[in-house]
Amino acid sequence: MSAVEIVSFGYLHGEPPPAHLTIDLRHHFKDPHVSPELRYMTARDEPVRATVLGTPGIADLLEATATAVAAFLTGPSAGTVTVADGCAGGRHRAPIFAEHLAHRLRGDGLSVTLHHRDLDKPVVQR
Repeated sequence: MSAVEIVSFGYLHGEPPPAHLTIDLRHHFKDPHVSPELRYMTARDEPVRATVLGTPGIADLLEATATAVAAFLTGPSAGTVTVADGCAGGRHRAPIFAEHLAHRLRGDGLSVTLHHRDLDKPVVQR
């Protein structure tokens, strides 16, 4: 069975982890941090999930990323494919995207591990 590792992270907490694919969600997708009522929530909270998933383009990016992962998996080298997806703080957009990507890839029969590097870190004041 092919294996995929997904790591969500926040650029403001350090360098992106090593990955075959790095997805930067900072500039093109709605940031819940800018809404005071969502700022201190995380990807575990439904209002944040609804905001991120309701952003135009997210569903298309999930599908495009799943297609890119499939391309890596069909390449001549064996091994785990790593996807890192990041937002500013790693508490909102990146973990939600990572969870939905993991669900999508598991639906294709892939073995997926998921790690949220910065989800439980404090809110970055910016």
